[in-house]
Amino acid sequence: MLRRIANELKSHAPFTALGAATGIITMLILVFTNALPQVSPISYTVFYILHPAHIVLSALVTTAMYKKYGNGRIWAAILIGYLGSIGIATLSDSIIPYLGETLLGLENKGIHIGFIEEPLLTNPVAFLGIAIGYWKPTTRFPHAGHVLLSTWASLFHIIMALGGTVNWVILLTIFLFLFLAVWLPCCTSDIVFPLLFVRKKKLPTQPT
Repeated sequence: MLRRIANELKSHAPFTALGAATGIITMLILVFTNALPQVSPISYTVFYILHPAHIVLSALVTTAMYKKYGNGRIWAAILIGYLGSIGIATLSDSIIPYLGETLLGLENKGIHIGFIEEPLLTNPVAFLGIAIGYWKPTTRFPHAGHVLLSTWASLFHIIMALGGTVNWVILLTIFLFLFLAVWLPCCTSDIVFPLLFVRKKKLPTQPT
């Protein structure tokens, strides 16, 4: 299983880096157009659009992976889909960006645990993603969308703490934390986590 995890992380690293780059490009556009001071006050609202969208795709892919390779029990699919999306999306979108903000000494506006702060936004979409993933299991395109949405949700969590001050050290650190916030948690939730509940003989032989 450790080899499987390493192969998945290696396979998905380039696309994750591309996703992190889109976050930095977005940040540069905001900086060079002097739009960051205007965007920062609404970043909380943007975060709570992107974070639920991330959750629905995460739940869809996690559930679909389990349905595709597991025994298809609906109660197990619901539990795996919920924990794999809500739990790991929180780590990706909130906890890792918060650690980055703390490292940079930014003015944190809070850690923003979505299923606690906004349960009516996050929990229903998790179950929506589970339902779609169980009855229409597909993984490749939703996983790509999941990576991008997670990147942008993490970015706007950081923008909440930025205010209007950005330099190259901050930009490079943001890139690093965007990459880590997406690479480890998203590959884990979409691929590794559901496959932990699959019999070894049913595991896919190639990275998904």
